[in-house]
Amino acid sequence: MSQPNVAADSLVTLHYRITLPNGQPLLSTFESTPATLKLGAGEMLPAMERLIVGLPVGARQTFELAPDEAFGPHRPELVERVRRAHMPDEEIEPLSVMEFLAPDGSKYSGLVREIDAESALVDFNHPLAGKAIRLEVEIVGAA
Repeated sequence: MSQPNVAADSLVTLHYRITLPNGQPLLSTFESTPATLKLGAGEMLPAMERLIVGLPVGARQTFELAPDEAFGPHRPELVERVRRAHMPDEEIEPLSVMEFLAPDGSKYSGLVREIDAESALVDFNHPLAGKAIRLEVEIVGAA
């Protein structure tokens, strides 16, 4: 019996590696347990899902994704100056990630770009926004 191909609604088990185009590693499961994801459930970027649909179990492929296909463009309007009075009392350093609480109680992160006595410049974009990425996948199983 032949192995199934990945379908748009598959429960797929795979290894993946995400790197920058220069090879700088960002995230990988190849050294540990493979991930199991339900396609179409929002667990994976839509562009990444489209790339693996149709691949047979056992396939190993590498794809290049432009910033718009990956984590989107870097949006300048998501870089804001936040007054120190609205920030936690903890010691804050440039290039550190801080968690903020939204009015609805949800949490979101921002990267502190610069800080002074009055305020901090915080970037609320995804850390990979505006960057191309390379995605390597190995399909372990699909159902």
